[in-house]
Amino acid sequence: MPLKVKVRNAETGSVIDVELEQENLVEEIISSAANHWEKDPGAYVLRKGKKLLRGKQTVLEACIVEGDELEVIPDPEGGCRGAPN
Repeated sequence: MPLKVKVRNAETGSVIDVELEQENLVEEIISSAANHWEKDPGAYVLRKGKKLLRGKQTVLEACIVEGDELEVIPDPEGGCRGAPN
């Protein structure tokens, strides 16, 4: 059964509604949201409250539940901002 959550762009405050399955990966949530906001997914991470979520975690492993509000934030460790030319 899909979970409905909100994903907020921490830079702009914009929010999108997302439906997730327990087997979805955190990196899939980041990629989907980043594509929606025309951002490079490699440069962002997902935060739930004060906790950074790891890309290979599933929704179930990350303890994401119905009604959660998650934030897409710039990767505090730098992240990949595209390949060099």
